[in-house]
Amino acid sequence: MTISVPATSANLGPGFDTLGLSLNLRNKVHIQPSSFFSVSIKGEGATNPRLKGNNLFINIFNDHYRHLTGKKGVFRFKFYNKIPLSRGLGSSSAVIVSAIASAYAAAGVNVTKRKLLNLALHYEHHPDNITPAVMGGFNVAVVEGRRVYSQKKRIPHYLKAVVVIPDKPISTAHSRTTLPKSYRKEEAIYNISHSSLLTACFFNESWEMLRIAARDRFHQAIRMKMLPELFEVQKIAIEHGALMSTLSGSGSTFFNMVYKDDAEGLLEKFRARFPNFKAMVLDFDNDGVIFS
Repeated sequence: MTISVPATSANLGPGFDTLGLSLNLRNKVHIQPSSFFSVSIKGEGATNPRLKGNNLFINIFNDHYRHLTGKKGVFRFKFYNKIPLSRGLGSSSAVIVSAIASAYAAAGVNVTKRKLLNLALHYEHHPDNITPAVMGGFNVAVVEGRRVYSQKKRIPHYLKAVVVIPDKPISTAHSRTTLPKSYRKEEAIYNISHSSLLTACFFNESWEMLRIAARDRFHQAIRMKMLPELFEVQKIAIEHGALMSTLSGSGSTFFNMVYKDDAEGLLEKFRARFPNFKAMVLDFDNDGVIFS
């Protein structure tokens, strides 16, 4: 069996720990019964020996497979990873979602996407990445009573993502320690109103208003100071057709949404100005996790 999970971009400016969308850049894992345990990794993380010896996927998979079947199965795992590690594109959420989905598939037990999402919440306590990883599309999600409640909007094909991936990671855990422990009422109102407007823009397909809606006062500027080039990335994006330009998760990747016809032009601007960064055009994903 093969399980495929897409990359995600979370927060989207003001939607801190709440908003996220899915990108067609996928990690795949192929699983087959075997007489001996083995792990192989191609793509991102292939040169990191720790991923083979202490693999989060394997630990989560074994826990759920044992719970479902009462035994520990022996499998061969082949990972094909395209999502960059520690770059704000949901690599950890992809691991969590694919591990749980794989355990259910290997045990021959059907699992709904909603149940899968709530199981993933045990490992990732914020729903902004795991929700689009499971559901695909644009998602607004909240947690109440240890359950995720969410709404999804499919993203039209005439929109593209242009992502800029710096050569330096930003640790999510570390970046959270740099954020204020409290916010003024005016800042809270600003982010609530902009997050609400951004959500409405997606559901109503009012793309031209996204530049206003995607503004943030909670986290972006603080995190971007860790890699000051990101301010220029955002400036170039807005000046050359981006409908919105936001830090992807905690970074260091920057996410930009554009109309399809503007994607290649913006891509060339980024590549010319930041030759040491990786820039690419991606489709949006509306499927989420796929079992095959």
